[in-house]
Amino acid sequence: MHERGIDISHETARYWWNRFGPMFTAEISLKRVQQMRSYSNWQWHRDEMFAKINGETHYFWRAIDHEGEVLESYVSKRSGRKAAFRACRGILSA
Repeated sequence: MHERGIDISHETARYWWNRFGPMFTAEISLKRVQQMRSYSNWQWHRDEMFAKINGETHYFWRAIDHEGEVLESYVSKRSGRKAAFRACRGILSA
């Protein structure tokens, strides 16, 4: 922007990034997943971790593809089959 003679503050750039960054990220991620699904060797797996937040155990699930890219993540207070499927609902339905 400076090269074109437009002077903006860093706060303006941060505001726009906070506002539009998540939309760009979601669109890029969705296109990447759709593109990767067309390959015959595309694989993903579910990863489960435990974390203590304010003294309580929480469960953190991630869906990761074969390149190590995080496709979906979910945090829950409960563990079990229902919570695990809820965690990967986005990747299974996309």
